[in-house]
Amino acid sequence: MSLDKWWPSPAKINLFLHILGRYDNGYHQLQTLFQLLDYGDSLAFDINESGLLTLSPSIDGVNDEDNLIIKAARLLQEKTGTQKGAHIQLKKVLPMGGGIGGGSSNAATTLVALNYLWQCGLSASQLGQLGLALGADVPIFVQGCSGFAGGVGEKIHSENLAEKWYLVVNPGVHVSTADIFSQPALPRSTPAIEWHDYTFENTHNDCQSIVCKQHLEVAKLLQWLVHYAPSRMTGTGACVFSVFDNELAATRILKALPEKWAGFVARGVNTSPLHHKLKHVNDASDMN
Repeated sequence: MSLDKWWPSPAKINLFLHILGRYDNGYHQLQTLFQLLDYGDSLAFDINESGLLTLSPSIDGVNDEDNLIIKAARLLQEKTGTQKGAHIQLKKVLPMGGGIGGGSSNAATTLVALNYLWQCGLSASQLGQLGLALGADVPIFVQGCSGFAGGVGEKIHSENLAEKWYLVVNPGVHVSTADIFSQPALPRSTPAIEWHDYTFENTHNDCQSIVCKQHLEVAKLLQWLVHYAPSRMTGTGACVFSVFDNELAATRILKALPEKWAGFVARGVNTSPLHHKLKHVNDASDMN
């Protein structure tokens, strides 16, 4: 398979996560700052006319029909009425349950790529609405721009952020988002901030304390990283990130990580690699 068939499915981190309250439907009202990264999974799509959807490799412990990739493809089929299908291949490097958006990003890449390859003609806004049915983080990946988000994470304001470097570390534990959001002790009354007042120092992650109490390995990792750079848990965990001004400094700390933890260094980007890919294929199509 040629490399140009692969579509990026990048990671994200939440530079902060404040929980402002709770809606009547049980969902939490959030404020967060999504930072997209230039590192992630990759997907390839072989289109068929049979309408069949298949995935390889399957993810251990997850039925294909329950995988957000297949769910996204099926949702797009149902929305548009297309008779086309696809065999989808996945190169997985992002950990599950890590708070860096692996599954949501996979779903978004599937929606964006198949919308193009199936020639469905849906707008980015329409794809974002479809994605919201799959998860609150899907729209940010569909939109493809780093930015502030409110609501349940779907009200997105794109921002040009300073493109810092990040060391992202997986402590090797799985954190259930549903479990964390169901905890009685979870803060749910953090005052809203104005976006222009944001600094890393005057924000925090409302989920971090509870996760650290439930998963001591996350607490140990944070204690280790904070000696080297400003560090914080992303999303509902379990991954933790540290912020650096340059790649060399981040790579130096990555090399010093204890062997029990795995990590990667990535650059923060304002435009998703997925959307660079989409522009590339559109430009190539226009030339033909």
